[in-house]
Amino acid sequence: MAHDLVDYWLLKAEDREGIEAYLRRRGWLREGEQIKDVSRAGEGNMNCTLRVHTEGRSCIAKQSRPWVEKYPSIPAPDGRITMEALFYSSVAPIEAVATHMPGLLDFDEGQRIMLLEDLGETADFMRVYGAGENREIPLQSLCDWLSALHGAEFDRKTQHALENRSMRLLNHEHIFDLPLRADNGLDLDGLTSGLSAAARELMNHAQYAQAIYDLGQCYLGEGTSLLHGDFYPGSWVESEKGVWIIDPEFCFFGPAEFDVGVLVAHLLLAGNSLEYALGIFTRYDGPVDFSESLALGFAGVEIMRRLLGVAQLPLRADLRDKKMLLALSQRLVTEPDSFA
Repeated sequence: MAHDLVDYWLLKAEDREGIEAYLRRRGWLREGEQIKDVSRAGEGNMNCTLRVHTEGRSCIAKQSRPWVEKYPSIPAPDGRITMEALFYSSVAPIEAVATHMPGLLDFDEGQRIMLLEDLGETADFMRVYGAGENREIPLQSLCDWLSALHGAEFDRKTQHALENRSMRLLNHEHIFDLPLRADNGLDLDGLTSGLSAAARELMNHAQYAQAIYDLGQCYLGEGTSLLHGDFYPGSWVESEKGVWIIDPEFCFFGPAEFDVGVLVAHLLLAGNSLEYALGIFTRYDGPVDFSESLALGFAGVEIMRRLLGVAQLPLRADLRDKKMLLALSQRLVTEPDSFA
């Protein structure tokens, strides 16, 4: 993706003078206040995310570009930062949601830059996929946050503004389409020897493919719950002050079952038991028409796309483990009612 196609200034960690001048123009820097340090803030999979320090305070500067930051060859809507900023401002009055997210300090739509409260020293929960001892997940806190988000009411104007169609189309392609395409160019055997054969079995399973397609159409349809849209361990962080939720750029109004299904999937991908994962449904307080079967279908899709798609995880899983997870994905997608 050619940088010369971008018609706005690009944030760069090494451009301290440029960042200082920009923040001064935006009014964030006080008179005489100078930047002492700029560094990368986290992995920054989708966006360029920097931590800016002055003598006495700090903030997070986040910019979206017309590509995925971690995979520059993959184009992405650069207006996604507008959706994320609108999410933060829309949930600000909802205490149970907003108090577990960083505060929005400033948003510059023209430069695709958002300034966020710096949560300080944090760590995401990607460690849950590893073999270490510290694999505990704050499940009740996560379910309480999702319950508050999905139960919140918004006016039609907000619902329309947060349709986030372009990001949904990007996500739909990578979740429901590309992983099961024979010509997707992914070297699965390079990841785990023998995985491509297991993938072909799913690709040739007509009932599974049809169910995936139907779930994809449900994902693209309308809904009344505001969703985070990417509710997995990379979007949860912890600090001394507790658990926080970040990166809602895939947010949209849709089926609450999608967020819950993604959560269930990652509990399973992290090596937890099916019984533990299904315990979500006793902790989560969803909309009155919430369907556990639909959530389980989405969980099956998420397992499949994380094993066979571009967005790989640091799993401690060999071919046997992955084949078992894919078999579980097949059951969740085609027979979700059997888990009730």
